[in-house]
Amino acid sequence: MLSLRNFALRRGPNLLLSGVDVTLYDGWRVGVIGRNGCGKSSLFAAIRGELDADVGGLDLPAKVRLASVAQETPSLPDPALDFVIGGDAPVFAAIKAEADACAREDWEAVAEAHHQLEALNGYDAEARAGRLLHGLGFPAATHRRPVSEFSGGWRVRLNLARTLMTPSDMLLLDEPTNHLDLDAVLWLEQWLLKYPGTLLLISHDREFLDGISTHTLHLHEGRAKLYTGDYTAFERQRAEHLRQQQIAFEKEQAEREHLQKFIDRFRAQATKATQAQSRIKRLAKLAGTEAVRAERSLHINFQVPARLPFSLLRLNDVDAGYRASAGHDDPDEELPDARDAAGNDAVILHQFGFGLEAGDRVGLLGPNGAGKSTLVKTLVGALLPLRGERMVHNDTRIGYFAQHTVESLDAGRSPIDHLRDLAPDASTQDMRNFLGRWYFAGDRAFESVDGFSGGERARLALALIAWRKPNVLLLDEPTNHLDLDMREALAEALSDFDGAIVLVSHDRHLIGLVCDRYVRVADGKVEPFDGDLDDYAVWLRSRNNRPMEAVAAAAKSVAKPVAPVPKPVDDKATRRQRSRLQQLEARLAEIDANSAELSAQLADPAIYSGDGMQAAQLARQQGVLASERETLEAEWLGLYDLLEAG
Repeated sequence: MLSLRNFALRRGPNLLLSGVDVTLYDGWRVGVIGRNGCGKSSLFAAIRGELDADVGGLDLPAKVRLASVAQETPSLPDPALDFVIGGDAPVFAAIKAEADACAREDWEAVAEAHHQLEALNGYDAEARAGRLLHGLGFPAATHRRPVSEFSGGWRVRLNLARTLMTPSDMLLLDEPTNHLDLDAVLWLEQWLLKYPGTLLLISHDREFLDGISTHTLHLHEGRAKLYTGDYTAFERQRAEHLRQQQIAFEKEQAEREHLQKFIDRFRAQATKATQAQSRIKRLAKLAGTEAVRAERSLHINFQVPARLPFSLLRLNDVDAGYRASAGHDDPDEELPDARDAAGNDAVILHQFGFGLEAGDRVGLLGPNGAGKSTLVKTLVGALLPLRGERMVHNDTRIGYFAQHTVESLDAGRSPIDHLRDLAPDASTQDMRNFLGRWYFAGDRAFESVDGFSGGERARLALALIAWRKPNVLLLDEPTNHLDLDMREALAEALSDFDGAIVLVSHDRHLIGLVCDRYVRVADGKVEPFDGDLDDYAVWLRSRNNRPMEAVAAAAKSVAKPVAPVPKPVDDKATRRQRSRLQQLEARLAEIDANSAELSAQLADPAIYSGDGMQAAQLARQQGVLASERETLEAEWLGLYDLLEAG
């Protein structure tokens, strides 16, 4: 599928890769790993044809269909569903051709479009796109929203959905989980396991890599080495390889020393000259095995808090959300329809309690938009409770890392400048010593953050929090820009931290190492989750399989929705809702059958002979059914969600 032959690649003056000889085969799922700046994204650019090799070649079959996620999403008026369907360009063109032909009553063109859709298996395009949107966290009510109404993080998800919709033989994904919540990450993992093509995946999430990869391509010091297996298997194999390399080096060094002693002793003696020359030749032929160079192990820490009261922070009987007068300042947290359309206070979380004590390690679970960031902001005090009370101990000192903290660093200023804002009386040497422990050594402490990578910015933001010596850490997605080594260092630092931690992260490895209890935030509720992350993954799949299949079935033209499992309640309103749900299912089944029959008739060339009146009538009937289906599907999904929530 893909071969790199003596491949070398530069970016400007920097040699990123050299002498790479690797072949990847059909159906492999390859995790591409390495520290930030080692050339992973540049390798992807070369595969896409955007960069040329400086030396060697890159062989990819000409007919291979390549798909990768676009970096930006234009502000389009198109509905989200149509934008995603557009990833399958031939199907989208056929759908548009059919709609245009119907509008101008060109029945021959309608028939041709039907033939095209049938040949492309395009009748399930809307269902496929709906499943992708649902899996990536878009509620059904947002599927028809214009792309322009979504904020940056949600547009990244739309780009990902569009890419997954694209028919491909090779899929390139560069950090696809960065803007996803844990629920969506778990869904994406299952989707990628079913992908039939070749997958190349750049990720710093070791659990995600372990769940998907069949092979691991490690980029290190300008070289690339391919390992069989997932990330954990790579770590084992690399450790063994380095051990064997060190053994070989030590053995070779001992042999060198022995040969050199013999040569030095007997080179001048005529009786031993032949043996000396033989050993000189042997010495020259030794492989020259390199010593194992110890990779720099990263270590950071959060200093011991000055004071650590037992009860640090508590929310009692709280409604959390956004006051109408204050507006909503976090467009990435909630979806476009999360705020109260009537202009009232938008209550995101209802009547809950939450307490933090010394030593607590709490992981927040739940989909994006459900209110995890709202809860964290209420704990911080950035949002005042709409109802209830927030109680804080006098000695509580909070360190808060928000999703946008990295972007909030001051342009043009250095790490020292940022630190001086926090501690104007601290000596420059003390600040340099501190920043050095966070790997901003020497002149780096005085350089502008404008030239820093995302990982360096995130590390600086965490360092600024650590300087304050907090006893409560509230961390909302702190790992988005961190590589694997820094994530490991952060996990160790948090594990050693004496205070309380509330953590929101899609990185299961980090959450699993740090947190010992979990709270689920969803459906307006804040509730303890009884179990670990494996239990949560199982629970989530069992809960989401039915609604996800329901979305697909409701959008399909040849299937009926999956009925929800009735709940044992006797409430009259609930019974009426279930009765209405059954009526809707029956009518949707009729519409599906009628639509399938109409599609079959419209695909018959015979009906287009004569004046075309029969074709026109069938097309109008199909349009009426499609409109009715859309209305009933919306009602069906609304009732389904209502019954599930109840």
